[in-house]
Amino acid sequence: MASARGLVKDFGRHRAVDGIDFDILRGTCFGFLGPNGAGKTTTLKMLLGLAPKSGGELSVYDLPVPERAREVRARTGLVPQADNLDPDFSVAENLRTYATYFGMKPDDVGDRVERLLAFAALTDRSEAKTDTLSGGMKRRLTIARALINEPEMVVLDEPTTGLDPQARHIIWSRLNELREQGTTLILTTHYMEEVERLCDELVIMDHGRILDQGAPKALVQRHVEPEVIELRGERAGVFADDAQGLGCRVEQMGSSLYCYSHEPGEFLGRLQSATGLTFMHRPTGLEDVFLKLTGRELRD
Repeated sequence: MASARGLVKDFGRHRAVDGIDFDILRGTCFGFLGPNGAGKTTTLKMLLGLAPKSGGELSVYDLPVPERAREVRARTGLVPQADNLDPDFSVAENLRTYATYFGMKPDDVGDRVERLLAFAALTDRSEAKTDTLSGGMKRRLTIARALINEPEMVVLDEPTTGLDPQARHIIWSRLNELREQGTTLILTTHYMEEVERLCDELVIMDHGRILDQGAPKALVQRHVEPEVIELRGERAGVFADDAQGLGCRVEQMGSSLYCYSHEPGEFLGRLQSATGLTFMHRPTGLEDVFLKLTGRELRD
């Protein structure tokens, strides 16, 4: 569906995307994961021809981008980071008006609008102004709007940021429906659970480069031990030597100690009798991979 080789984007002396390669298969959900400033959104903009590349090769639908970006955008849906719905129009009018940008007449898209309203669970709010909608409703409407041209691929830039768990789960359900119907999804997000639930494959980026690529479970197996014990409190650090002596890989962040292990049983036994200590034992996940590859320092 999309392919990049040696893709580069420079902003003056700053290289935002630094020679990345990837292939996105039709009918899959492909994720771009990385801290702020990693180059994710810039990559999406180049995919859509909204930002010209500085070097390398890029194609979508076997069409070169940006040379034929207009044709690519006509076949693609976009869900931006921030909702940009028109507050002067009703929910249904937002969909009908957006259809005109793809050469469709409002009077000819009635059935399509009704289907999308049902898909977004907004049928009963079709005549409401968008400024009366909740955050979750606005995101569902933005996703429905991105489908008005029946796209082969939908690009979603942090689609559930700031939403409550109920709204997030509804949107995940709708996105899974799209993927099952054969629509290709391209996703950027900061929610690890979102990636694990939706993505067939992802790349982890930092400083404009791809650090690794694969299915979520494969990345976890490749980079981190299967279990981790998180210790919290002023006394957490004193257990670092014990943990390492029992074969744990240790990472410390402030007053928290993370002990990664294949066999944590003996170390857990020692912790049971400790006082003034809070600890949690859990399976590792994609967040542990993300922090190992990109670091634990704060990014602004």
